[in-house]
Amino acid sequence: MDTHAEPEPPRTDAIASGPPIRQLFRNVIADCLPGRRPPQAAMLFDAEIDPFWDDRSFLGAFYNEILHQDTCQPATADGLVLPAILAADDRVPARHRFQAVHLLFRAATVAEHHLAETWPDSPRHADPDSEARARSAVQARTPDLLNRWSAECPAVRLALAGLAVVFPTDRTLPALAPRLHGFTNQHGRGTDIGDYVRFVLVLASQNEERIRTLTESLTGAHWAGTARELPTRARALHLLGQMLAEVGAELTQPRGRQ
Repeated sequence: MDTHAEPEPPRTDAIASGPPIRQLFRNVIADCLPGRRPPQAAMLFDAEIDPFWDDRSFLGAFYNEILHQDTCQPATADGLVLPAILAADDRVPARHRFQAVHLLFRAATVAEHHLAETWPDSPRHADPDSEARARSAVQARTPDLLNRWSAECPAVRLALAGLAVVFPTDRTLPALAPRLHGFTNQHGRGTDIGDYVRFVLVLASQNEERIRTLTESLTGAHWAGTARELPTRARALHLLGQMLAEVGAELTQPRGRQ
C-alpha cells in the first residue's frame, strides 16, 4: 500500500461541485434550514452530482424533484419549503425568485389545472390528499412572501400577485389594485403583462360573472381553451397559470404579443 497516497477529499469539497446555482441554493438552504430537511434537498447536499449539468439543466431537475411533472405526490408538500425559502432570500437572483414563486403557484393550483386539462374525464394522476397538503403548505407561506412586496422587483411582484388571488384575504385583495397600478399604466391591453395584471384585478374583485366573462374572452383570443361547463375557478386559474408562464418567459427574453 502506498502510504503517501493523497487522502480522499472531504465531503464538504465533494458537495461544492456542480453548477453555480446549485452552490448558491445549497448555501441559502443550509443557512435558513439548518435542521431536518425534506428529501428533495438531497439534490443540493448529496455528494453525487452530474458534473456536466449547467444551471439550466440542474434547475429543471431540482424543481421537477419537488413538483414531479406538475403532479403532487405525498412528499410534495414537505419539499415546497425549499422554493419558499429561496423566494424570500435576496441572495437568490430575481429571475430565480420569480421561478420559485411560480413553482409555488403551480403546486397550489395543480387540482384546477388538471381538471381543466382533462374535463370531462377525471385527471389520471390526481392525488387529492397530496394536492390538498401542497396547497396548504403554499398557503401557509404566502403571507410572509406577500410581506416582501415593497422590497421586491417588478417581476417577482407579478408572481406574488398570482399567489394573492389564489389565497384571497380581506387584507390582501384590496391592496392589489394600488400595488398593481404602475403595471396597468405601463402595460396596455393586448400585452402579456397588461392582460395578466388586469385579469388578476378581476379575480381580486371576486365577481364571478366578471371573472367568467373575462376568462371566456381571453381564452378565446389567445390561450388554450377550456370547457365552458368547468367551474369558473378552475377555468380562471388554468388561464392565470398560462399567463404567468408567458410573463415569466417575456421577462427573461421578450417575445410574444407586444
